[in-house]
Amino acid sequence: MEVDKKLQDKVALVTGGGSGLGAAICMTLAQSGIKTIVADINLDKAKSVANEIEKKGGKAMPVEFDVTDYEKIPSKLAKMVEQFGSLDVLVNNAGVDLTTSIVEMPVEKWNNILATNLSGPFVLSKEALKLMKDKKGNIINIVSTAAKRSWANASAYHASKWGLLGFTQALHVEGREVGVKVTGVICGGMRTPFLLERFPDIDTSTLQPPENVAKVVLQVLQMPEDSVISEVMVLPMKETSWP
Repeated sequence: MEVDKKLQDKVALVTGGGSGLGAAICMTLAQSGIKTIVADINLDKAKSVANEIEKKGGKAMPVEFDVTDYEKIPSKLAKMVEQFGSLDVLVNNAGVDLTTSIVEMPVEKWNNILATNLSGPFVLSKEALKLMKDKKGNIINIVSTAAKRSWANASAYHASKWGLLGFTQALHVEGREVGVKVTGVICGGMRTPFLLERFPDIDTSTLQPPENVAKVVLQVLQMPEDSVISEVMVLPMKETSWP
């Protein structure tokens, strides 16, 4: 473990922490000395990541967490603060998608995607901001290049990520007024189940490992106290959709 004394024993909540980018973020933060709450709708996956962190000498706690269960979020966050003493970092990473045309997109699926990708981060950030006020916390929203460009059969995902980027910018303005840093991390394609399970024929050489993006999340947290990265884009070198 390469413990960062500045971050040691801070507490981070990572949603969607049981797999893919979320798991990579949990591992990276824990290796720097951060107490990591691995929050995932699938408790078994959260436990697996937390166990791996503990084996490597880090501190982690798995939590079953549904970001769309809005009514339970305030009490869950309060319980975490009671248990760990603080909530210093929130990483809104949980996300879902359905690859289908606008015409064939069921309304309930549209609503679920926006509920998970946009409304979940709103409610979590709203509550976290109260807990972090004047305590120099960080809120990091994992966005996507889907907030910067468009492709077919991803209308709800685009709507959620464009919305999340706009929300992040607004949250950044309000957060800095109370000493909370807010950052949008815009990710290009990664070698994670989110892409690989839906597009098995994708050219993996054009994708980046999620650990690379996780390192950027850590770098955001390591910024000097009087500076904030409001937005950063992390792209694979071989992603041809960008210049």
